[in-house]
Order: sequence, then structure tokens, then C-alpha cells
Amino acid sequence: MSSTLVSNGCLDYKGRIADKQSTGGWKASPFIIVNEVAERLAFFAIAVSMVPYLAREMHQPVPNAATHVTDWIGAAYVLTLLGAFLADAYLGRFLTIIIFSCIYAVGMVLLTFSASIDNLRPPHCTKKPCIPASTSQTAFLYCALALIALGTGGIKPCVSSFGADQFDESDRNEAHKKYSFFNWFFFAINMGALAGITLLVYIQVEFGWTWGFGIPTASMLGSIFILAIGLTKYRYQKPMGSAFTRFGQVIVASVRNHVRGVEVGRGDHLYEVNTRKSAIFGARKLAHTEQYRFLDKAAVITNKECNTKNQWRLCTVTQVEEFKSFVRILPVWATTIALAISFAQLSTFFIVQANFMDRKVGPNFEIPASSTPVFSAINALILVPIYEKLIVPSLRAKTGHPRGITSLQRMGIGLSVSIFAMVSAALVERKRRENPSVVSVFWLFPQCFLIGTAEVFTYVGQLEFFYDEATDGTRSISSAMFLCEIGIGSWLSTAIVKIIEKTTGGVKTGWLRDDLNQSKLDYFYWILTGINCVNFLVYQCVAKWYKGRNGGGGSVRDESLVTESAGKSNDMVEFRSNKGFVF
Repeated sequence: MSSTLVSNGCLDYKGRIADKQSTGGWKASPFIIVNEVAERLAFFAIAVSMVPYLAREMHQPVPNAATHVTDWIGAAYVLTLLGAFLADAYLGRFLTIIIFSCIYAVGMVLLTFSASIDNLRPPHCTKKPCIPASTSQTAFLYCALALIALGTGGIKPCVSSFGADQFDESDRNEAHKKYSFFNWFFFAINMGALAGITLLVYIQVEFGWTWGFGIPTASMLGSIFILAIGLTKYRYQKPMGSAFTRFGQVIVASVRNHVRGVEVGRGDHLYEVNTRKSAIFGARKLAHTEQYRFLDKAAVITNKECNTKNQWRLCTVTQVEEFKSFVRILPVWATTIALAISFAQLSTFFIVQANFMDRKVGPNFEIPASSTPVFSAINALILVPIYEKLIVPSLRAKTGHPRGITSLQRMGIGLSVSIFAMVSAALVERKRRENPSVVSVFWLFPQCFLIGTAEVFTYVGQLEFFYDEATDGTRSISSAMFLCEIGIGSWLSTAIVKIIEKTTGGVKTGWLRDDLNQSKLDYFYWILTGINCVNFLVYQCVAKWYKGRNGGGGSVRDESLVTESAGKSNDMVEFRSNKGFVF
């Protein structure tokens, strides 16, 4: 029986070490994926429809509506840090997903009320100027959106990590399936997005906002039930305490020892518990690395009689290495935010463009403007299976890498493609402005297709990279770091729009006006192109010099560990690290 038990510390629903034969793997993953499909269906249905809803129903100017939507999307993704903190420290991933799914569903119910009850919206307007929404009407709508953002923040950082927890990475067969899970998980996200921006947008246009918001509400409620059905099939990681507290302890202890003049040398004794597992509850020990040696001062034993229980004075090697792993990913994280700025346009200005283009397909059908992002979603649905089944095996045969190329290389490809996406957007917008109402909406296909391609390469690469480089106690937080950059990108998009408005004359005479035909949106796209170019060059430098913690998932460094017992204390171990090999 021992050979069928997982080695990563996961438990079954009864609190026993999980058995591979009855838990996890693809027996459990479908329930998790269904929950994500329902959440993405609801989120994208709202994201692509909210600009038209705010402009037509709540009577907000288009630039203001666009910035309000990017602010909301930004908040939803930045709140993933809160969800990750609660999951890793207190609740565990499964319970966090269930609780925040319920919060999400409440927000959806309130949003449906806002769309269906006349007193919660201003009077219908056919001719400007229109009566703006009252403070109470706006507050009710924003309360609904806030709950949805909070629900997203709790679900998103946990669901991909919870899915990956179902695969034991020490088992070669299951480890291979884990990377396939990331690709099919992204495929499922786009399935939900596709349904949200086509079927639900069509229902909104044909049957009204009540049905358009009511159906994803019912879908979200159903997904909670489906997720709960898989209770007995899941593998669960126990909460391991607050990683942010542990990070703070490493910083305080290292600074304290630095002020006291402590130096780190190869002969110095670094503290580690002399047990099979680390002092971090449920986490495995980590090998010492030579990078960021200043932080090693937190683990230097200056007095063998010191209180080893006070982690604000003395940290274990594992605790220090956990913080090092987090610090290492920050430059990579920072240099992928630019893509999120470009991606924010998919649910804002791309849709505004479509409103001013010829959307007729045949004599009786017109593509809803909010469905324009379908070009991106379809691309992802086509590209993921091709990449997984054809490209990866071909690249693997040439490079010998299990995934064909490293996660860092995959992200780099996506960032380079995003440059061409913005170039295409700028050229198409100039053509549209010169020929308003004549240019077909299918001219938006190249920019949406390229954004979708960039998303497939970069975001799946980030899923792999941040999960692999995370330690046992920081998996959800690492996923949240990847997700919150989408939120930061949305906020930066808002900031850029506001700066452009103030410096070019505002919504009446500036580049971004209420009437897109009088605007110079293509100038905005050229600015984003320049940002993406500079960011790509910086990313190249960061990726070139990146040194990972274990040689996998985009890492380029391998560390070996030698431990010797030290001193009279039976819980102190000396760590010496051999220099890693760069390859």
C-alpha cells in the first residue's frame, strides 16, 4: 500500500495520507475544471458587457465606463493575494474556493437584481443628455461588482493550485499529467470565456440584461454543487501558516544580525531542525542556495544557547530559502505585467471599436460588439490542443526538455507576440477612423488572434513557472502573484488612459473622446506598443540571468546539499552548498 500513497503530504478527506488509486489525478480534476469554467463564464460575460451596460443603462461616458471596468478587473485580480493568504495560512484551498464561490454567487444575484428592477437604474434614455444614475443606484451596482471581485479573488489563486495538488510531482507519470492539466485548465478557461462572450452576450442582446446576468448566476450556483460532489476524490494540502509572517521574520532576523555585524561564510553554522520535515508545518525541507546570501544571516547561529523557538531572531534554512524562492520570481513577475496592460484592451477599447464597425454577417444577423473577444478565445481553444499534442512532442524530440521549451522561453514568445498585436490594433484603428462604419469588424481579428496567442504562451507558461518555483507553503501565493499582475495591468491601463486624457485635452478634445470617430485611439495603441517593446528587452535580460531553486520549470540552476550535524544541540544542522551548474 505504501507505494500507492502520495509523497507530497496531501491528505484525503478523512485526514489520511492520500492514496493515488482512489484520489487525485484526472479522477478529481474534472470537478475543479467545471467550477473554473462556470466562474470564467460569469466573469467574462460581465467583463465584456459592463462597458455597454454602464454607458447605456447607467448613462456613464464611454471613457469613464472603460476605466471603471478596468478598475474592477484590476481589483478582482489584486484581491487574489487575499484569497491566497487565507488559503495557505488558515482555510486550505478547497474551503477557500467553496466560501468565495458563495460570495461570488451572492454578487451575481445582486447584479441580476440591478439589471431587472427598474428602480435600481436611471430612466431609459433615447436622446442625450441623459439623466445619470443616482448615488444609491450606482452604490448598489458597485456593491454587486465588489462581491464578484472578492469572489474572484478567493477562487482564482486556489483553483489552479488545487488542481495541481491532485498530481504527485515525485511520481513521473503524475508529474507529466500535471503539466497537461495546466494546458487543459487554460483550455477550460477559454471554454467558459467563449460561452460568456458569445452565447450570453447574444442572450443579453436578444432577451435583455436580466437573462444575460441571470443565466451565469444559475451556472455559478450549480458549479458550487458540482465542486462539492468531488469531496471524496480530492487530495488536500493542510494550511501551513502565514507565509507573509515568515517572510517578515526572515527580513527582521537578517537585518538584526547584519546590524550586529554577523557575517556569512562557508564555515558558519546555519540553523535547521534535525527532523525529517521542516519546522514549517506540512512543508518539506529546502536545500541551501548561495544566492541572496544576505538573507542567510537570518539563519546564522550566533549563540548555541539561543531560543530556537523565536523565529524573529533565528530562522531555519528552509524558512530562508522559502523567502529566497519568492524574491527570485519577482523580476520575472514584474516584466510580464506589460502584457496585462495590452490584454485589458480586449474587454474595453476593442469592444468600443467594434461598436463603430460593420458587424453584419448576412442580411439578418449582426455580431454583438461585446462578442468581439471571441476571436481571442477561439484562437486559444484551437492553439492549446495543437500545442499540447503536436508542438510539445516535436520540441521535446529536438530539445530533450520534458515540456519542449522552458516556461521562461514560453513566456518570452508570448511577450514578443503581444508587440505585434498592438501594432495590428494601431493600424486597424487608423483605417477604421478614416472609413467609419465601412470597415468590417473582422478587421479586429488579427489583433484579437495575436492577443490570444500571446495569452496561450505567456499565461500557461506563468502557471507552470510560478507553481514550480513556489515552495510547499507558498503555492497559492505564487499563483496569486501571477494573477494580480493582470489586475495591476488593468490599473496601469486606467492610469495611462487618465494621463492621456489630462495631457491631450480630456474627453471632448483629447485623443480619447466619447465619440470614437473623433478620437485618436491608434495613438494610444502605439504607446502600448512602445511599452511592450521596452518590456520585452528587459524581460530578455531578466530571463537570461534567472537562477531557479531546483532546475525545473524554467529554472537554470541546480543546487546540491550536504548536511552535517553541528554542536551539542540535536536540532542544529550545518548546511554547505556546492555551486550550481548553469546549463
